[in-house]
Amino acid sequence: MAASRPTSVQLSPTPADRPVYVIGGGPGGLAAAYALRARGIRAVVLEKADHVGASWRRHYDRLHLHTTRRLSALPGLAIPRRFGRWVSRENVVRYLEKYAEHHELEIVTGVEVFRVERSGDGEGWLLHASGGRELTGSAVVVATGFNHTPRVPGWPGLDGYGGEFLHASAYRDARPFADRDVLVVGAGNTGAEIAVDLVEGGAARVRLAVRTAPHIVRRSTAGWAAQYTGVLVRRLPVRLVDRLARPLAKVSTPDLSAHGLPRPGTGLYSRVREGAIPVQDVGLIDAVRTGRVEVVAAVEGFEDGKVVLADGDRISPDAVVAATGYERALEDLVGHLGVLDERGRPVVHGGRAPAQAPGLYFTGFTNPISGMLRELAIDAQKIAKAVARRAARTSGRDSRDRP
Repeated sequence: MAASRPTSVQLSPTPADRPVYVIGGGPGGLAAAYALRARGIRAVVLEKADHVGASWRRHYDRLHLHTTRRLSALPGLAIPRRFGRWVSRENVVRYLEKYAEHHELEIVTGVEVFRVERSGDGEGWLLHASGGRELTGSAVVVATGFNHTPRVPGWPGLDGYGGEFLHASAYRDARPFADRDVLVVGAGNTGAEIAVDLVEGGAARVRLAVRTAPHIVRRSTAGWAAQYTGVLVRRLPVRLVDRLARPLAKVSTPDLSAHGLPRPGTGLYSRVREGAIPVQDVGLIDAVRTGRVEVVAAVEGFEDGKVVLADGDRISPDAVVAATGYERALEDLVGHLGVLDERGRPVVHGGRAPAQAPGLYFTGFTNPISGMLRELAIDAQKIAKAVARRAARTSGRDSRDRP
């Protein structure tokens, strides 16, 4: 794609020409770059992969957005109607490519940023990047993504496990697992959907290891998308949403306690605030109810070629797919700046910059109930507004300082 590697990008701007550097060419980074450009601010996207939307290219083939097409578009370009209400992974990639091309965004691929620190004059930011590059920007937007580095728990005995083991990030489709016994570890949206994909793709046996039973919601009920409810309740008190969600869950989803998935004891929105988004049903309920997906206890470790479960059972699947999430991996990049909390998350996001790091912004490191892409679009506009306001203040100060 021509826009992915423009030849006009200057990688060593002078102090008088410091762009805003956007680290990451996923939806959050592209949206921020467009919003900045729309305000007349030069933004350069630095993407370590060879294409935009790298993380979306790695997701499993079956994946579709759990948010609607209309509420998933980035600023300045609608998602085509022909992509359907629930946009596929492949079409998300196509949309991101078209978005970069349509807005003629300034993107440099194959450049990885390792560390961000204050510039020597204290007026901007210095980026240490691959190839020995040192880039100075007026501001930085970190958009490296929620799904940055696959996380695998430190299970004892894993190194000696003789079966096939892979993280969900390496799973593409069910074909390699036809007629095989597969254990999926993790009952988030990824694990639930991979389990269903395996069943429908011909796996001989599919088990789902669950540590904490998730809240399960219908993706859409009578045309009303679960995302709409998420948008409506996001600003309401957590306890109120928890109370409202209980009776709705009993009406909309069956009790799967007899099949190993009891209704959670904690509130739906309380769990969201802790980082656990409800599982949107794309076939899991029926698969569990009919026994095609067997729910088992959490994985505790591996021993003598078997998987040890929390209830003491030992099972011998042919393959294990670990849908155990991702690390944001921001510590090396910005951890030294004191802008991360104890869990490695940015202390602020969107249009707010940390008090000790003015001009440093973060987007895409939360998993909101109202939809990731929707919130990325909102964050992009807030970031651009904040950058423009800060630039105006700086310009005014510079003009006053001139004799």
